[in-house]
Amino acid sequence: MTGRQNRSGATIGIDLGGTKIFALAVDNGQIVGEAKEKTPVHGGPLAVVDALAAVIGQLTPSAPAAVGVGAPGAIDHRTGVIRWAPNLPGWIEPFNLASALSAAVGDCPVLVDNDVNVGTLAEHRLGAGQGHDDLVGIFVGTGVGGGLILDGRLRRGPTGFAGEIGHMVVRTGGRRCGCGGRGHVEAYAGRAGMERRARQLADRGSDTVLVSLAKARRMTSSVFARALAAKDTVALNLVEGAVEALAQALAATVTVLDVPLVVIGGGLADRLGPSFVARIEAATAELVPGVQTGALRIVPGDLGDRGGALGAALMAGTDISLPAPG
Repeated sequence: MTGRQNRSGATIGIDLGGTKIFALAVDNGQIVGEAKEKTPVHGGPLAVVDALAAVIGQLTPSAPAAVGVGAPGAIDHRTGVIRWAPNLPGWIEPFNLASALSAAVGDCPVLVDNDVNVGTLAEHRLGAGQGHDDLVGIFVGTGVGGGLILDGRLRRGPTGFAGEIGHMVVRTGGRRCGCGGRGHVEAYAGRAGMERRARQLADRGSDTVLVSLAKARRMTSSVFARALAAKDTVALNLVEGAVEALAQALAATVTVLDVPLVVIGGGLADRLGPSFVARIEAATAELVPGVQTGALRIVPGDLGDRGGALGAALMAGTDISLPAPG
């Protein structure tokens, strides 16, 4: 799917995910084009570079002014090296995505950061976090990621791992996480971890519509939503476990950082809707100190699946004006 082409000089923001690439072009503060493609499953980093360059080519006929990329994994934002990216197929060794993509699209500046960092930046500047100098952004999708805005600035930490509550331990010796650890939030609240658990329970004889709804495909966020609507016991219990795990991690996070706002986005959270976020807010409020309870708000994100690309474009140095809601 490709939006209308724009003239050269636009800034490109890209959300690089494990299954899809979504990009938008910004010129003079306005979004002037969008494009979406599947993320290559074969060929590793070089195939991803080719796919990113092709998407950029759909949006601008010549070298863009700059490109920002939000990508999953551990990233050195200063150099553009993706050190570790388990959700990108075939991505085994560290790879300098910034330099390789720059060379592929005319030697323009390319900046790369963690996808949740840029998503949090977008919600802070353009979405539900506007007007707040201190907030936590949580994105609940295939995994669980987190970003921090402190004193009005994105806080990455010396290793770039600041805010990553998805790998906080909430159950000592608990379920295996995709990273190899045990008891992490992501194992309980990430869609992939919930799917693994659902299939385990089905193999052990639990009756659930999740497997039949997914058939041979992944248990997408919409599959979980449909199972919840059908009052499937396994789905209800898995979502309850996700709420509990997120609440435990958020209670610890906001207690330590004293932030008054948590913005929750990501594919699974967006699909399950405001009621899911409200349950997380209620469960978290029961765990934080009384002095913080009244000040803390946990709200849904405003930007949906555009947030990552918007944040990547902001990171690349452009300003963006979004139309007013309604």
